[in-house]
Amino acid sequence: MGWVTRRQLMNLLGALSLILALAGLGVGLPALDRALPADRSVPTDRPYAIGGGVTVVPPPGSRIDVTETRPTDDAGTALFRLGPVRYLITVRRFEGDLAAAANGLRQRITGNPGYQVTGTELTVATGSGLAGLQGGYTAPGRGGRYAVFVADGRTIEVTVSGADLDLGRTLPAIDASTRTLRYDPADTG
Repeated sequence: MGWVTRRQLMNLLGALSLILALAGLGVGLPALDRALPADRSVPTDRPYAIGGGVTVVPPPGSRIDVTETRPTDDAGTALFRLGPVRYLITVRRFEGDLAAAANGLRQRITGNPGYQVTGTELTVATGSGLAGLQGGYTAPGRGGRYAVFVADGRTIEVTVSGADLDLGRTLPAIDASTRTLRYDPADTG
């Protein structure tokens, strides 16, 4: 058996320290991430920038889910929660008309197992003059509503989902919020 030199011992201690530090980061950071809440309060008295030049005034009492919200200059997503109800607004680049945008959104909805579009699609408009289409859908244990608007090469998609009782309580506030959707090309990148 040989002797361990001082240099070898220092290298071993350095390597062990590095392994412990990496293990601490690998375990500690995910634990810290899980400990922080995903939703944050959001001001409901002024427009919230979703992305791509689109803003909305969130419904009173809503919270923003930061894990699903991604605003950019060209597009964006914002997920608001009103208790157990999800209110998702997505802005994307889009080349086509309103009918094509509505068809694409309906296909994405019905592409999920158990999801079905229900009822008649109706015209809808925002306070800023965006014209759109809206309809309803059902999912296992949930109901929902969707709306779609087209503005300047972008589609603005709104999907709302929750249990029927929860939806009934929150839809008036969500409808009022959806009417505040606004597209301003000066706010795009």
